[in-house]
Amino acid sequence: MAGRLERDANDGEPRVTFGGDAFEVARLGFKLGCTAFGGPAVHVAMLRDEAVVRRSWLTDSHFTDLLGMTNLLPGPNSTEMVMHIGFKRAGWRGLLAAGVGFITPAAIVSLALAWGYVRFGATPSGTGFLNGVQPVAIAVIGWAVWSLGKSTVHGVAGLLLTGCVSLLHVLGVHELILLVFGALTWAGWSAFRRMARDRGGTALGIILPWLLVPFGVPLALAPRGEEPTALRLFLVFLKIGATLYGSGYVLVAYLRSDLVERTSWLTEQQLLDAIAIGQITPGPLLSAATFAGYLAGGWTGAIAATVGIFLPAFLLVGFASSLLPRLRRISWVAPIVDGLGLAAIGLMAAVLVPLGRAALTDNWRLALAVLAFLLLVRFRVNAAILIAGGGLLGLLVTALA
Repeated sequence: MAGRLERDANDGEPRVTFGGDAFEVARLGFKLGCTAFGGPAVHVAMLRDEAVVRRSWLTDSHFTDLLGMTNLLPGPNSTEMVMHIGFKRAGWRGLLAAGVGFITPAAIVSLALAWGYVRFGATPSGTGFLNGVQPVAIAVIGWAVWSLGKSTVHGVAGLLLTGCVSLLHVLGVHELILLVFGALTWAGWSAFRRMARDRGGTALGIILPWLLVPFGVPLALAPRGEEPTALRLFLVFLKIGATLYGSGYVLVAYLRSDLVERTSWLTEQQLLDAIAIGQITPGPLLSAATFAGYLAGGWTGAIAATVGIFLPAFLLVGFASSLLPRLRRISWVAPIVDGLGLAAIGLMAAVLVPLGRAALTDNWRLALAVLAFLLLVRFRVNAAILIAGGGLLGLLVTALA
């Protein structure tokens, strides 16, 4: 069922009205949760393909707005994007359904692998499968950058800002700094160009930090060295979910600090194994929390860790989704959101550099990436089908090697 687009009376931009039900967004979230290998950038690209290109639930412009807003929030960005789409489609019920649908497959797989890890003492590698998935993932990211860039990056100024963000990220500048840089630069450029003097409204930077206030108590109650009960695991992972900014791989530093150094609930090797599991399972990388929670506290620990790390995202996305349409109508807020969108595209483009260097290590993988990109651009083949096919090809190549 396609979404219904309407023109906003104030700014003339297309906006999606609530026209769906929770079941259809739960089905989309579950589909992505079962097939979205490759990390947050790939998840976002696949989500755009499903929600914008195939279902027409929202426009590219609105999708980019949500991407910019999501990068302001702590927590798992790709999961929050799925929740944003669910909220836009079916309100709070859609947000819950989409989020649960996306998280559940990865959590179940991680829990099963954790059980096998404890019982048999081994972690499945999935090397052959990932050898084929990774080049296709690079192609999906490149296709998303290309498609979003065509509809969002307009004029020399937009191209320069996006390229500057990409370059600075490759040089090691933190994502949050670049998002602020993009937002303020574009807002300054727009103000200079239009000489706007509108002072009304509420600043986005003032509102969003207050959304973190409910998580202040868990931050103070984070345990140090006690036994890993379900409540203590919940509080630790709630703190991580409420404060984790930047790439999902920042999770490694958080987990090492809280679970290895402060509490000794995990060893260094167990932490590395948990991160590896998060990488070879579909869905959010933060499903590593389920694995780590099981190692520290069994079944109840796994459930507590999973709920704790994802709960802040549900609350923050709901509030942010309600604020965005109103903030967009304030003249000086719109350029800030536009700048965030341009910076977000720049960050996605920058991801291609390190991921491409790691994934395209031989000729057959490079050829697979080029072929997948051409199939996406020319024939719009479903990204999930391409990723599954790439994984099967990787298994075949590994078996024949």
